[in-house]
Amino acid sequence: MINRIRDIRRQKGLTLAEVAARCQPPTTAQTIGRLETGMRSLSLAWMNRIAVALEVDPQMLVKADSDQAPALIAKLGINGAEAVARPVEAIFPIVPNGDSHVVVMMVEACAGEYRTGDQIWLRQIGHDDFPRALNRDVLAPRPGGRFAFGRMIDRDGERIAILPPGIGQRQVVIDRPGWLGVAEMLVRKL
Repeated sequence: MINRIRDIRRQKGLTLAEVAARCQPPTTAQTIGRLETGMRSLSLAWMNRIAVALEVDPQMLVKADSDQAPALIAKLGINGAEAVARPVEAIFPIVPNGDSHVVVMMVEACAGEYRTGDQIWLRQIGHDDFPRALNRDVLAPRPGGRFAFGRMIDRDGERIAILPPGIGQRQVVIDRPGWLGVAEMLVRKL
């Protein structure tokens, strides 16, 4: 079985210490770290404690090596939902090709059309492809490990201008970003 504690913790933006404090009874960050890395075995009792701390179903914490891939079983058309002729494995919606990398941004506060809990999937592009990102939502790296996100509204040589989502936001101008992440898919829980 593969342990998914670290992935879930990071996705929720929690530190080891925060998860440890949320456990009932509280434990140490070191113990959570050992459970994440497999240095300490994940018993059923620990699974339940950590699941409560992370606010997920306990089965989400582990993934069997032989998990079955999601299957495409139906299609929705003008006449409603219909079965497909033969179920097939569902293909990952955004596949990195040899030239690009896919990154994901989590929305923690409503901004423009984006809601809390949304995931924005972005494809990284290089300088040569910046013109095709004009009028698209992009994520751009900034100095100091920061980012800017919003609609790319202008490109002047090596400089780009981004208008963040939401009302009353001021444009951000970035000189020579190393790459841009162009929004390709929005994942939203119903």
